[in-house]
Amino acid sequence: IQSGRIAHGYIFSGQRGTGKTTVARILARCLNCIQGPTATPCGVCSACIEIGAGNSVDVIEIDAASNRGINEMREIRENVRYRPARDRYKIFIVDEAHQITKEAFNALLKTLEEPPEWVVFILCTTEANEIPNTIASRCQHFTFRSVDFAEIMKRMKFIAAGEDVEASDEVLSVLAQAGEGSVRDSLSAMDQAIACCGKT
Repeated sequence: IQSGRIAHGYIFSGQRGTGKTTVARILARCLNCIQGPTATPCGVCSACIEIGAGNSVDVIEIDAASNRGINEMREIRENVRYRPARDRYKIFIVDEAHQITKEAFNALLKTLEEPPEWVVFILCTTEANEIPNTIASRCQHFTFRSVDFAEIMKRMKFIAAGEDVEASDEVLSVLAQAGEGSVRDSLSAMDQAIACCGKT
């Protein structure tokens, strides 16, 4: 963004719970913020607020697990032709992108080959090897590593303080290990522990 080299297609891959979809939403904010494209979105303009709340007209989130067919991709292809309603870019965030069928990928390929200047696709996937090469070669690929143990601990301490939960470092480290580098899995384990043990 800072160098003004914004691609029309991105692939975010990595294990579950490492922030792929979250970063996709942050990128959407960066591109559509009223002060943007900027690496530091303001968070207070209507574009930032709506993207954060998940109800922006120009940021379309698709769960490929349930919308994987050719008809859905044709619908996207139709949608791509129209300019954004208000924002700078029309951004399609496709979650679980590896679930898209081969025929549907072929329908999407045409759009990625010659995208209008206002369109950005972000494909999030845990299985990057399932994305066809024809698609991958037209996208910038970023791999998300599992999150550092110390970072997960820091996050869990922050949440424990916010929730008024008393938890020793030893307990939190066991919960953090249970997540195996996935923030979401560690937080699910923490939720379960709070459900069982209450405030302590």
